[in-house]
Amino acid sequence: MPRIKLTKGELKKQRDALKQYERYLPTLQLKKQQLQLEILRQSNLLEERKRNQEKRKESIILWIGLLEDPVISIKPYLIIDKITTGLKNIAGVDIPVYDKTEFFPAEYDLFIAPLWVDAAIDNLRDYISKDAELSVIDRGVLILKQELRVTTQRVNLFEKIKIPEAKENIRLIKIYIGDQLSNAVGRCKIAKRKIEELVLEEALL
Repeated sequence: MPRIKLTKGELKKQRDALKQYERYLPTLQLKKQQLQLEILRQSNLLEERKRNQEKRKESIILWIGLLEDPVISIKPYLIIDKITTGLKNIAGVDIPVYDKTEFFPAEYDLFIAPLWVDAAIDNLRDYISKDAELSVIDRGVLILKQELRVTTQRVNLFEKIKIPEAKENIRLIKIYIGDQLSNAVGRCKIAKRKIEELVLEEALL
């Protein structure tokens, strides 16, 4: 702990700092709770989406062999053009929110392509879109966890270091000032007694 000045000015400074810490701490604690709740909510959402994605994968496996048909390759129609996301603010933190996945147009000869091509493209695009959504949710959870770590560090700093330190500084300064006042009063009494003794001696002469 750095050495502090044992003065009234320092006492005021420490009291002001303590008020600031105690005013700011509840805000940090509330932010920490909000982040914890949102991480839990987003993590549960992520797990639910992953389970649904596994089910999609299982259903795709049943007919994926059709894609080996030499007549047409649908890979060009599964190329992502762009993934659109928005922003959601949680306790002052912006996290990405999935909106949609856009693909390049699927243009092929309907007379040559097998009947299952349209359904295959739709299903695989849906699967790819859901994968993109999972990535966005996962990225949001990582951002929230990082912010939670920082916020928790700040809460601990205020709770365990700054507030106790300010209180201890205030206590030490008050003790010192109190001692100084007591000493000053004592010196005044001694000086007064000496003056009274001198006055009495002069009166007796």
